[in-house]
Amino acid sequence: MTDTNPIPFKAETRQLLDILIHSLYTEHEIFLRELISNASDALTRMDFELLTNRDVLEPEAELAIHIIPNKDEGTLTIEDSGVGMTAEEMVSNLGTIAHSGAREFIAAAKDRSQEPETDSKRSLSDLIGQFGVGFYSAFMVADWIRVTSHTYRLEAEPASWHSTGSDTYTIEPAARSQRGTSVTLKLKDDSLEFLEPYRLREIVRRHSDFIPFPIFIHEPPAPEPPPSEAVLDEEGKPAEPAKKPAEPKQANRQTAIWRQQPREIEKQAYDDFYQQFTYDFEAPLLHAHMVVDAPVQMYALLYIPAHGERGFYAGRRQEGLKLYARKVLIQESNKDLLPEYLPFVQGVVDSEDIPLNVSRESVQANRLMTNIKKLITGKVLDTLQKLSEDDAGKYTEFWVTYGRYLKHGVSVETRDPEKIYPLLRFRTLQKPESWTSLEGYIEGFKEGQNDIYYILGEDEHSVIYSPHLDVVRKLGYDVLMLTEPVDAFMLMQFKKYKEHPLTNVASANLELPAEAETTEQAEESSAVPEAERSALTERFKALLGDKVNEVRMTQRLADSPARLVDPKGVLAGEFQRVYRYLDKDYKVPTKDLELNPRHPILAKLAALPADDARSALIIEQVFEDALLIEGLHPDPAGMIARIQKIMEEALKS
Repeated sequence: MTDTNPIPFKAETRQLLDILIHSLYTEHEIFLRELISNASDALTRMDFELLTNRDVLEPEAELAIHIIPNKDEGTLTIEDSGVGMTAEEMVSNLGTIAHSGAREFIAAAKDRSQEPETDSKRSLSDLIGQFGVGFYSAFMVADWIRVTSHTYRLEAEPASWHSTGSDTYTIEPAARSQRGTSVTLKLKDDSLEFLEPYRLREIVRRHSDFIPFPIFIHEPPAPEPPPSEAVLDEEGKPAEPAKKPAEPKQANRQTAIWRQQPREIEKQAYDDFYQQFTYDFEAPLLHAHMVVDAPVQMYALLYIPAHGERGFYAGRRQEGLKLYARKVLIQESNKDLLPEYLPFVQGVVDSEDIPLNVSRESVQANRLMTNIKKLITGKVLDTLQKLSEDDAGKYTEFWVTYGRYLKHGVSVETRDPEKIYPLLRFRTLQKPESWTSLEGYIEGFKEGQNDIYYILGEDEHSVIYSPHLDVVRKLGYDVLMLTEPVDAFMLMQFKKYKEHPLTNVASANLELPAEAETTEQAEESSAVPEAERSALTERFKALLGDKVNEVRMTQRLADSPARLVDPKGVLAGEFQRVYRYLDKDYKVPTKDLELNPRHPILAKLAALPADDARSALIIEQVFEDALLIEGLHPDPAGMIARIQKIMEEALKS
């Protein structure tokens, strides 16, 4: 296909070009990062093609990127020896933007334009390249762009694409014999700095230092030294000294950092690679570098970002690791090398042993990949364990950001969830403002204690007032406070840590080592006389009816008038919560209501005549208070009318 007639851009592309051309964004250098990235991708695809197909144009050509400034012409050319493009591919790749990338970019750019000026300018570099619009960023610095390309396919003809960034572009035949693509930019007057080799080297080092192909920057020709005798031109005047082309110099380190020995790499180099890899301007929370010879030969460089959520403008918005085979990129985001509970880990994995299917995007699922996954998972968990031992403050940062993923890991890891247990952290009854490990909890065991006590709740603020904590608080036992939805799923598998079972303090059958003596003292100080207890429980039963399964007195309460517990034979509390989260129509089993005979409210209630109007109000309120604290009340606002009546009765007296 060749068409020298102007071809209109798609509407979204025209909008995009208008934004970029008229952008006030100051760091225009980002265009070079994007063009180098495109060239690198073309070289990566060519490298892969050459593994199985040598019947291509110039099979022996070096895989490299050349950056050629021309001060005389005011042009900058970025050239590669990659797969190249046909005229049809130019229309597809340069005339349109796939997957609504332009629309997403335009919407995001408009959102950012509402922010303070400095933030908006800074954030545009995050936007460019994330929506398939990197090539068009060159129009920030160029009056026109010409792309000349010759595909690796032997039968195809070279073609040239040209645009001034207006509404149209042209495609025509080209005279190019070598494989690959050259992108030539006619620089604007305010962008001539990008013709300076030192400036180009600076940009390459900052943004593209670890591109796996050599990036050569061409220097302007240097004058030959003057000859011993004057050289005259045709008119007999001294001739201009000849200029000798300078050898291009490689500007990037190129060596894959993950294939180097960890002892040879400074922390700053790790951070630099992370920032080039992710476009994240903040240093990672931590990194882990693996060089393994057995049972497989592999290299991996793994990072945990400082922030948990991949921002809208993040460089790598997809989960998964970059997967290489012999330094050839096979998959941009491989999700099979990490367990589902470590989706936040970013990085690269490279192996000499990975077998490939015919498709570049597909990797065989076999024992080798399983071994690599096991090694990576173990490395991440070991690194986190070491962090928790060496820097508790930094590990707390990690836990606050990513802790819920590890809890999820306990619920889904069927083979060896125990390896995650030491990494767990919890708020506890006695230390509600800090994070406690299971080992730390065990160190605080009271004499005779063997169980790890926990309570499930809706949130950290309400669970602290749970009546189930009355007896353990009085006896001085600490309790893990589990208030996240993932906690219920975790407890379905997490039953014991070492030899210590996990026990729910909300259980009606809870047995505490130091409880007997306290129960005897409680019996002696009961506020509701023994003779009146039966009548009081009957009044509760009669009024509440089938809202409760059973009503009884208990010595497990101290400061609370009542609590709700599960009757025998029903699902454990964590299972009930899981069903509630998964099924909005799930009906919670009817609870048993336990009453505190020592509480002043019940003592005075017992003294009221059964037909006293206040009796029914108080019984209903005591029951619904218990529902509320359990997170089971269907309509908390419905209590307002009754509370107001209780206040009216209180004011009468």
